[in-house]
Amino acid sequence: MSLRTWGSANLTATSNWLLCIAHDEPTGRQKAERTLTMTESKQTLNRKFAHKTFNFASAALLAGALLCSSPAFAVSKDMVQLQTQIQQLQDAVARLQQSNDERMGVMKDLIQQSADSVNKMAVSVDSLQKQMQAQHEAQSTKSDQVSGQIQSLNDSIDEIKARLATLQKLMQDVQGQQQSMSANMQNLPSSGGSTSSAPTNSAPDNPAATAPAPVVRKGKPSANVPLTAEPAAPTGPAVPPADDLYKTALGDYMAAKYALAASEFSDVVKYYPDNPLSGNSFYYQAEMDYRDGRYPAAIKFYDSVLQQYPDSNKVPVSHLHKGMALIALKETDAGVKEFRTLIQRFPNSPEAMQARSKLSGMSIPVTPKH
Repeated sequence: MSLRTWGSANLTATSNWLLCIAHDEPTGRQKAERTLTMTESKQTLNRKFAHKTFNFASAALLAGALLCSSPAFAVSKDMVQLQTQIQQLQDAVARLQQSNDERMGVMKDLIQQSADSVNKMAVSVDSLQKQMQAQHEAQSTKSDQVSGQIQSLNDSIDEIKARLATLQKLMQDVQGQQQSMSANMQNLPSSGGSTSSAPTNSAPDNPAATAPAPVVRKGKPSANVPLTAEPAAPTGPAVPPADDLYKTALGDYMAAKYALAASEFSDVVKYYPDNPLSGNSFYYQAEMDYRDGRYPAAIKFYDSVLQQYPDSNKVPVSHLHKGMALIALKETDAGVKEFRTLIQRFPNSPEAMQARSKLSGMSIPVTPKH
């Protein structure tokens, strides 16, 4: 029985029922009630018919789905496999991401450890540099102290040499007087009261005539050779001897009476230019100018020592302090050249060791690069 046949039968039955009801003679109210009832019945029938129609459509769709179930099942199986593979791929990507995250964490830890190690090494290197700098400064201070002590010893030696020269002169005078007295004793009259008519060996009346002549060195003086005689002052007896004048100037220099000492050293250079003590006087004049920051004047005095008294014991320290003065004047190349000259001429001197320390502190090689 089809859906259309079933619907027509229901409509016919409903119509017959309505006709039976219509044969009765209802009142107005009953007519209205019957009309409303018929309307509701029609609506109910329509709903039932629509519901049946929907059920029939659903059944048709279900039948069509059952007829096509085999191809859809095959498609669904492929989709399931594809989804399974996608899920596996997603799982693999997730595991790879996790592995990468772990490795990145390990790398971060290693980088942090390396950074910490580098920082520790930097601190250690900095500490080592500070220690080396402190040692270098300590060595420089010790070198300066040793140089000062050696300079003091040289000054004392100069003073001793001056005193020895004075003593030597006094001994020569005493020897001359002894020779003169001995000659006079030989020319005395004999015991018999007779007098010699013409003495054959008469001694000179001037005792100084029998004294040996002073030895005068020619050329440039040397502080390493002791003085054998004091050259006569060109201005007469009013000028003190060179050793006395130099001794007084050195004493005033040691007492920090620099103005007075500079004047006295100038007198030594003025009156005794060929005396080795003049070289020392030039040096101390340079030292006073160097300490007061008058570097050009100090360099001139150092040059006087180096050029006029090359054998003086003040030559090494003059090279050293001249180089320092040049560096203080920002003439670094000239100062470095002076240090290298000092090291070449006096390689084993304390001043050469101090010059090497200065060059090392300036990061300059001792030997120039060709």
